[in-house]
Amino acid sequence: MRVEGKCVIVTGAGSGFGRAMALTLAAEGAKVFAVDRDEGTAAQVATEICNNGQKAVSFSCDVTDASRVKQMVANCISELGGLDIMINNAGYTHASQPMDQVSEDEYDRVMNVNVKSIYLSTLEVLPHFRKQGSGVILNTASTAGLRPRPGMSWYNASKGAVITLTKSMAVELAPEQIRVNCVCPVAANTPMLGDFIGDRSKNTEEVRKAMGADIPLGRLTEAQDVANAALYLVSPEAEFITGVALEIDGGRCIS
Repeated sequence: MRVEGKCVIVTGAGSGFGRAMALTLAAEGAKVFAVDRDEGTAAQVATEICNNGQKAVSFSCDVTDASRVKQMVANCISELGGLDIMINNAGYTHASQPMDQVSEDEYDRVMNVNVKSIYLSTLEVLPHFRKQGSGVILNTASTAGLRPRPGMSWYNASKGAVITLTKSMAVELAPEQIRVNCVCPVAANTPMLGDFIGDRSKNTEEVRKAMGADIPLGRLTEAQDVANAALYLVSPEAEFITGVALEIDGGRCIS
């Protein structure tokens, strides 16, 4: 059990990367606080974990709402008995399109969900981590922040901010034994792929195969790929690793 007894918050836990992270960490002994804006999907994940004989609680939260984020952290500590790992996974994207066609509302939503949410959660978890003398923060970034592609400028910018923020947090918090890393998946076989395309109905096997053919290892990222990396980065095995932006991209960033 690589994270046995650890208490972890996973945002965006209702689907995709977050769901895979929540299930994987629970299977490795963690107590999971499964958070999603969609209360139903968060509850489904928590129920699945509990049915497997593990511990999980669900919570509905808009991660851009400071009061709800504050309640999220407080409830996790009270209901699970602590907090050791904060996974900022909730994400949002605009569809691929020219940069001057993205509305201001879409821009604000991208930046608030992908970047401001990390600010808000960090304000709440730091006092607890400092009191216990340790903690782990893991952010979900993207290869979009490392190898930007046309049509995704504002999303690229948000993920670039997550990567820089991760490194800055890591060096600032290292003296307090708080580690901060991020994962950088390439395009993934998750429901969110349709949001990038601009039409979830176009998230078909044919489209996914065509996109995967552009990746050296020949396929898209699977949610479990990201969950496996997340498990390592938040586990004691990675206790000397901080400030890393780990590419999970089948070689995309070097091709």
